[in-house]
Amino acid sequence: MKALFYGVVSTACIAQMVGGSASVAHANDSNTLEKISRTKTISIGYREDEVPFAYRTPDGKVLGYTIELCNYIADYVRNQLKLEKINIDYVVATTATRFVLVKTGKIDLECSATTNNAERREQVAFSYPHFITATRFAAKKASNLNEIEDLAGRTVVSTTGTVNIGQLQNLNRAKNLNISVMLAKQNSEGFSFVESNKASAFVMDGVLLAAQIAFSKSPGDYMISSETFGPPEPYGILMRKGDEGFNKVVNEGLRKLFVSSEINRIYNKWFMSPLPPDGRNFNLPMSLELEAAFREPTEYLQ
Repeated sequence: MKALFYGVVSTACIAQMVGGSASVAHANDSNTLEKISRTKTISIGYREDEVPFAYRTPDGKVLGYTIELCNYIADYVRNQLKLEKINIDYVVATTATRFVLVKTGKIDLECSATTNNAERREQVAFSYPHFITATRFAAKKASNLNEIEDLAGRTVVSTTGTVNIGQLQNLNRAKNLNISVMLAKQNSEGFSFVESNKASAFVMDGVLLAAQIAFSKSPGDYMISSETFGPPEPYGILMRKGDEGFNKVVNEGLRKLFVSSEINRIYNKWFMSPLPPDGRNFNLPMSLELEAAFREPTEYLQ
């Protein structure tokens, strides 16, 4: 039996290993578990500048809240497959490449801050929600931009490949705001346009705006709008669509973590404590919506 775990593992055997997580009826869906068992490696996609969810420090370490969740999942998968060791291959997954990397199997999990919505679920699968946020804008306090309509006629930036772009453009058309929309490749680039006065505001998820401000040279110079571009939506970990065996194991692992007190320690580590490398602190308490999501983990299908 030992040799089975160090060679090519059949789908039926994988189904037995994970305690029914991948039944023989879903034989064609268990490729990720087979690959992980064969290679003893799980590939994790991450963003380089999405603090505190996923980022790379100057010394090359890959860190973050979602990275820690995915490391937990990796160990849970290792245990289910009865592997002595599992290696983690970190792969950069930008907003433009993340879906392709998941769909083609280049990464097994995309572990950053990706919003779950119906359109995206046509391409990929999402784990149980691990964060909930809404789209807002950040601007310099001196600009006196407080409401979305204050952005009329201004140059506003957002990051390419995000739902935030769509929400910004929809409101721009609906309200005839005549906003000139700029596209940034990364969140750090988008915020830098506001810092350098190339754009009046940066539109992004509220928590990611808070991250850019917290790590800026002058955090006190910026504000985040109270008004949102749409309702709050959850973040989820991306997985390959149709790979039901692997997807079920991922959610089983997350459920075990979310209903335990350990999730509070992890959250406080990344949102209520000084962060490496320079000790900035978000001081962002867990929302009531997220507390409820952790108490009763369930798939988001709206």
